[in-house]
Amino acid sequence: MACEITLGRIEPCKDSIGGLDAIYFVNEGDATGYTYDAVNTDSIETVLGTPIAFKYDLKGASNTFVQTVNSSRDNGTTFFEQKLSITLKKLSVVDHKQLKLLMYGRPSVIVRDNNGNFFLAGKDFGMDVTGGTIVTGGAFGDLSGYTLELTGMEKVPANFFEATTEALLTTAGYTITLGS
Repeated sequence: MACEITLGRIEPCKDSIGGLDAIYFVNEGDATGYTYDAVNTDSIETVLGTPIAFKYDLKGASNTFVQTVNSSRDNGTTFFEQKLSITLKKLSVVDHKQLKLLMYGRPSVIVRDNNGNFFLAGKDFGMDVTGGTIVTGGAFGDLSGYTLELTGMEKVPANFFEATTEALLTTAGYTITLGS
């Protein structure tokens, strides 16, 4: 049977942390394919096409990436809901325009966590902005910025990249564009 597991798992060391460091938006259709590691077949080695990855730095505990397994024995289906919640501090005309365009599209999103892992969310079907706010708080210490919720549904969990640094992500085939 093709669904049989092949390995167990020991308790890992307590050396990882939560949180996101950055995300990279890639416009729908810019990546035309992927090659995978021959041994770790869930790990992306290179990307095909000429994709540009637009980098957004993230800091703070309000940025999360959660994948929820949805499986039905009755229907014989399994899929993975990917949810990215981000907070972008400070309002600007430039950001306002870019985020409006983001809300109209279905980008894939490279997620870099605080452990140096890179994941590709929305690889096949993209991610949609499903909610958020543009907010200026009432008190001096309140947020003045954007909150966004992006949701995607995929056949498999977000793939890891073999890349463990931004330089290796570039070697894998992405052109990284920084903001101002």
